Amino acid sequence: MAYKILVVDDEEIIRDSLFYILEKEGYLVDKAENGKTAYEKILDNHFDLVITDIEMPLMKGTELLEKIKTINFQTSVIIITAFGSLDTAISALRNGASDYILKPVEFDELLIKVQRLFEVKDLLSENKILREEIHRKYDFENIVGKSASIKKIYEMIEAVAETDSTVLISGNSGTGKELVARALHYKSHRKNKPFIAVNCGAISENLIESELFGHKKGAFTGAISDKEGYMKAANGGTLFLDEISEMPPQLQVKLLRAIQEKEYTPVGTTISLPVNARFITTTNRNLEEEVKAGRFREDLYYRINVVDIHLPSLKEREEDIPLLADHFLDKYRKELNKNIKGIDNEAMRAILNHEWKGEVRELENIIERAVIFCKGDMITIQELPASFKPKADEFDFSFNGSLDESVRKFERDFILRALENNENNKEKTADALKVGLSTLYRKLKELDIKI
Repeated sequence: MAYKILVVDDEEIIRDSLFYILEKEGYLVDKAENGKTAYEKILDNHFDLVITDIEMPLMKGTELLEKIKTINFQTSVIIITAFGSLDTAISALRNGASDYILKPVEFDELLIKVQRLFEVKDLLSENKILREEIHRKYDFENIVGKSASIKKIYEMIEAVAETDSTVLISGNSGTGKELVARALHYKSHRKNKPFIAVNCGAISENLIESELFGHKKGAFTGAISDKEGYMKAANGGTLFLDEISEMPPQLQVKLLRAIQEKEYTPVGTTISLPVNARFITTTNRNLEEEVKAGRFREDLYYRINVVDIHLPSLKEREEDIPLLADHFLDKYRKELNKNIKGIDNEAMRAILNHEWKGEVRELENIIERAVIFCKGDMITIQELPASFKPKADEFDFSFNGSLDESVRKFERDFILRALENNENNKEKTADALKVGLSTLYRKLKELDIKI
């Protein structure tokens, strides 16, 4: 996108020269001989940048700057001034000008200033888009499902997000606990502040205290400088402690104090520092049982469990599986640029019957894999792992449909199983089925079996 620039100067030679060199650089350039004309152009058009002289008839550059900022604060202004008017230029900077340049104008210097200004604009624009994208990504509406249990999750997120109450998110690994935590953050008043995620089980017991609370230089061997911990990094935002049950008992005491007293003490010092963060924790264990076993502090448990959000397993929300499968299919066909219309009935039936030990995370991985290997416009059972394909004793003998349809389905499943047992070798499969190779080829075509 070409940026639009308005050049304003009562000296024709300067005005035309600036117009020429900026246009040559690929910018869309307009010009005005005084502040009044420039103001009229700005009312009718959008400009990304106005380059204006200070001393002009009818309307000075400083007055034009003031009017520009009332019309569109996003329009940048560079002031052109003589050395003797430097104080005026500095005053203009305080009133919203982006930069200034001294007369006689050095064109190379001006071009550098313009380029840098637009680089900053691009960066700010990209950051804004990124923030909006992140907010959309982690909006609770993207937690896919229509089951009663998921609708309850929506309601709880909506009710709790704007508070600073501690939240404990429980559920099996892979159910989407971090997604819920991020949804709580990005729907809160802290959304523009950091979301710091800490996996308590992934940091060694020797390091986790320092990582969480920071340390002072010389606190221990290897502490060659001061280090700010995750607690400081999360200031103003959210500290997400994943798998809190893995936190060592001695550290649980310090965490309780940080949550309760809103302060913490870095390793190697006695000075307490304030903490302003919302605490969200997760666990895949039964913390009540952990408390009874003496592995988790009871007082900390009750402190982090002000609000408990339990995520159901896929088995408990089977009606959401097709929605989730379609959601991930849409995601990966876009990422991988595949023209896949959907998942056929046989493959979907296999997906519904699968025991999802890895929960939603496993389902996503399976769909991604299927999209990668899919060569047609529909995902079939052939794109799913071998464990999804029917075993010899798992054929569906349900009495749905006509006799011909039931026979066709049984025959298809039987051949698919034979192919799987013979690693898709047609000659071996034909021998195993005790039919000729030509008969097998005919059956493959009739039953729409693609290898």
